[in-house]
Amino acid sequence: MSAAEDTVVRNRALQIEWYGEPLGERVRRLLDRLALSQSGLAGVLGLSAPMLSQLMSAQRAKISNPAVLHRLLAVEELAADPRLDELPAAAVKDRLAEIRAESAPTTSGLRVTTGAHASGGTSEDGSGRAAEQAPPARPSVQDGRTRAETGARHVQALLREVASAGEIEAAAALLAGRYPDLAEALRVYGTGRASEAEAHFARTVLRAGLL
Repeated sequence: MSAAEDTVVRNRALQIEWYGEPLGERVRRLLDRLALSQSGLAGVLGLSAPMLSQLMSAQRAKISNPAVLHRLLAVEELAADPRLDELPAAAVKDRLAEIRAESAPTTSGLRVTTGAHASGGTSEDGSGRAAEQAPPARPSVQDGRTRAETGARHVQALLREVASAGEIEAAAALLAGRYPDLAEALRVYGTGRASEAEAHFARTVLRAGLL
């Protein structure tokens, strides 16, 4: 195996450790789902097309800019929306433009939506008074699954951005004796399967009404 091939194998393994799967697989799903070109997605993420290509081919391992990772998660959230096929092409284009303008994660490490995307019960009208709105629709089972999947991915991405699987496992072992629930959360989101993380997020966050 040549040095270049060895680098690709090592980088792909690191991507699986940090992001749950090779970035090439994650990105190709988005290209297919959103009918985007590789250069078009690179523009949304704030990367050059060659840089995105290098990440997809595992010539590079890590997304070093947190804002780029934030935008990638936002695009994945859009692609996972079950209502995407019902949206006009112009609306999808506008949403991608909004994502492109997003510059950094929130302080909690999770994306929050504002303005037209917020789900609050009131909004400001032209006079500055709070205008009443209809109560939000009761979430469906599919909505709950989508929210659990998206939320779990955010937490997984955050942990895998700041620590390796070995470091997360070591931290969980230190905490297990006194803080077993925290140790479990570290293991589930840091080194566990995506399905386990989604189930944990639905059980602890969504069921408690925290989001």
